Amino acid sequence: MSEPENRRPLASRQSAWAGRLATKAVQRGITPNQISQASVGFAAIGLAAYMLTPLVPGLVQWLMLILAAATIQARLVCNLIDGMVAVEGGQGTKDGPFWNEAPDRASDLLFFLGAGIAAGNPALGALAAALAIATAYIRELGRAEGFPPDFSGPMAKPQRMAALTLGTVIAAFVATEWVLNLTLWIILAGTALTILRRSLRLIKALKTK
Repeated sequence: MSEPENRRPLASRQSAWAGRLATKAVQRGITPNQISQASVGFAAIGLAAYMLTPLVPGLVQWLMLILAAATIQARLVCNLIDGMVAVEGGQGTKDGPFWNEAPDRASDLLFFLGAGIAAGNPALGALAAALAIATAYIRELGRAEGFPPDFSGPMAKPQRMAALTLGTVIAAFVATEWVLNLTLWIILAGTALTILRRSLRLIKALKTK
């Protein structure tokens, strides 16, 4: 991960399980960049699971959706641990900022596109991915102008991923396509509001700079 000042405030960073995972990663020589790269691997598995969902019936479809939900959470664990290994573990590298951001954007694209395919609405998934990437763009634009990173919501990455995870688990049990479509629309609306909020905050900051 990158520098401490660009870290999303997360209560889970102080948890015992996260500390143990980060310590084990450092002891085994796993670098933060490798952990960041692994997050894209989980996203690719999630995409494959979502894509298989419309093609398989019954129990297999259920398993694919549960697998997709699990990979979302695995991606978030990678996002948490890479920063802890970099900062608390002192394993940060000069190219860390790239690996901190680029895999996240790829993961957003893979997960939301996959969810759209499973919902029978790839365009909706692609639009959700585009807006998710746009929220990060506004944040990084603000940083480029010298402001602290804006992690405000209401649908920042943790909230988007929580909503997608919950929607995917519910979809495993009832009305798969309908539930996933509703989930994506909720994420879409919340993310659009997040972009608007961050944009207005950045414009205000620029005017008073």
